Amino acid sequence: MIATQATDKKGYRSFSRIQKEVYRDNPYYRATEASVEELLICGPTAFHQHAQVKPFLLWEDQQLVGRFALIHDDKRPELVQISFFEALPDLEDVQDTILEQIDEYFPQCTKYVVGLNGHLNYGAGLLLDHFREPPVFGFPYSQAYYPAYFRDVEEKKMVSFQIPIETFHDWSSQYAGRKDISGLTIRFMDKKQIRRDIAIYTWLNNQSFQKHPYWADREEAEDYELFYPFRFLLNNENLVIAEYKDQPVGFFLWYPDFNQLVHSQRDLNVWDVLRFRLKNGIDTCRFTEIGVVPQFQGSPVSLAMIDKAFPYMRKAGYKYCEAGFIFEENRRSLLFTKRIMSRCGLDTTPHRQFSVYEGAL
Repeated sequence: MIATQATDKKGYRSFSRIQKEVYRDNPYYRATEASVEELLICGPTAFHQHAQVKPFLLWEDQQLVGRFALIHDDKRPELVQISFFEALPDLEDVQDTILEQIDEYFPQCTKYVVGLNGHLNYGAGLLLDHFREPPVFGFPYSQAYYPAYFRDVEEKKMVSFQIPIETFHDWSSQYAGRKDISGLTIRFMDKKQIRRDIAIYTWLNNQSFQKHPYWADREEAEDYELFYPFRFLLNNENLVIAEYKDQPVGFFLWYPDFNQLVHSQRDLNVWDVLRFRLKNGIDTCRFTEIGVVPQFQGSPVSLAMIDKAFPYMRKAGYKYCEAGFIFEENRRSLLFTKRIMSRCGLDTTPHRQFSVYEGAL
């Protein structure tokens, strides 16, 4: 097996084409992450100002059989990421071939991680279960045999939880008074001031996730580039901001499962936007991120932000939310979620499991 760089438009077309071959006739795969992939692979973006992205094609007997990208972020200089991995089954020497490219292009790195796509905000994880179920928008979907290609490395699991909206709302309503903090206000994003509110979102991310696995500080321009293509699908209430005495202290990002708008190997398009606006038809939303600055962690701020969004979730007809992903080593977030589910009388077993794989160089 050999690896060659995909350095031009023709190379990117091949990089994209192998994904279609891998998931041919798979009714559960969704290609709605294509815009994020193109953003990072093709560039240039604000992310590329401090990160190198090198896409590769995998060949066996002159046949295209897989792909991956090596990403090195100056903000995590010890780490090289094996990202956007896709491959056909029953291949040999996949891991060794990739490690050879790491040794050639990033010999200074001391470890690698499989399944992190540039940054946690862009996507992470290989799927470990629920292969016969479409992913919720923003969650990865991958083939069951992928983990076997990366042997003898540490597995770092992540989980998500599915929660009935009404059950959560009924429990939360019982504790309304306990979520009051004098001086705390909760508001929604203002899309007319999207640059301002994305800057607040970025600042809160960097304040809240310093100790999170694989976190690297973000730049405002990076998050703006990520949000901007989805501006026609997002409403103001999808980003909730908590402020204490007019200073931001937390945020809650959630959005509908836009994957329910697509049933083929294509990204979202303008017709999906129109269908969503005219007739939602989506029954699930995703609780994507809840970030609170250190001095307010453990306070009722998180529940107060969720409560602010609840009326809009119920009005839209969402029956379920899927929360996560949460790294199992992130004990605070994992225990917080399980504690709420237990108090709601729900089973605390994760709904989906994912993993990234970390190895030494």
